[in-house]
Amino acid sequence: MSGAIGAGGAVPAVQERAPSALDGTSATAAPDTSAPSSSGTSTPASYDDLVSRVLAGRLGPDPRTLRIAVAFTTSQAVRHDGRRGGYRNEVLSLRLDRAVGSCAVEPGALSEGAVEDCAGADVARLLEHPLTPVRVAALDAYLMHVAPHTPENGALPRPLSAGSSVEKSRARAKAVVELLDVRPGQTVLVVGVVNSLLEALRSRGVPYIPCDLKGGRTEWGEPIVTDALAELDRCDAVLASGMTLGNGSFEPLREHALRVGKQLVMFAQTGSAVLPRFLGAGVSAVCAEPYPFFWLDGGPGVIHHYGHGHGYRDEYRHGHRSGRPSGHLHGRTEAAL
Repeated sequence: MSGAIGAGGAVPAVQERAPSALDGTSATAAPDTSAPSSSGTSTPASYDDLVSRVLAGRLGPDPRTLRIAVAFTTSQAVRHDGRRGGYRNEVLSLRLDRAVGSCAVEPGALSEGAVEDCAGADVARLLEHPLTPVRVAALDAYLMHVAPHTPENGALPRPLSAGSSVEKSRARAKAVVELLDVRPGQTVLVVGVVNSLLEALRSRGVPYIPCDLKGGRTEWGEPIVTDALAELDRCDAVLASGMTLGNGSFEPLREHALRVGKQLVMFAQTGSAVLPRFLGAGVSAVCAEPYPFFWLDGGPGVIHHYGHGHGYRDEYRHGHRSGRPSGHLHGRTEAAL
């Protein structure tokens, strides 16, 4: 998921910008006087459009009146039993009333001063903070506050059983890939390499292209490409991490999926309340996992499905596609697990 020890995930570096208004919309702009709606009146045209709507008070309370009570980071290093590689995770989380919004960061890149700056700050100010992870976590916290992950807001709860770290990772991966609906022979671009997700795809005979900013190789020795946008013409569907919100690649992926009608399924600890807003606008389905994340303890948990994915077709459920064995990828045979 995060910074690689072996094969990790696409973690955004901490990006900065001048603390000016986003696309000309000031945090002090007068809020929209129309009645707010937890789901919004229409699908946002872009990520920036969604932020502008929040700043204008169109999706709920004026963000200038809401303050972050707690700001914290969670850092971990992972080496699952039976796996050759490992990875690092660091996540910034902001608590707004009962809601917690999160954004992954490059381990060690976020200063303590940045965390302290968030505590007690109003949401509108943080939506224009110079650090990208702060802006994303603030948006996530606000949207979680106005529309929590409940069936009334379109979420289908998916329980995760108690288990070891790798057991829970595999259970989460199974729940994620169930949202894909691909035909035999179709290739999935996986943006943000998580070995359990790749393992779940392999078990169903689904060919994939692993992509991660860190590069390297997967648990099975496959080269990991680093430029997701360069691979879009080679894939039939995209499975992407919410971390793309923090590194600027979400919008190009969404725009491509919307333009060509390609399936884009998101799995999200970062921005779990943000990404469901784009269903029907390039995003096909979302597996949302708000804080606390599955890797924090061994007890039972829950994730949430959004969208209309109905899982794999029968050919994939049994690990068959076009008569090839399930380990076959682009004319090559992958190493056994």
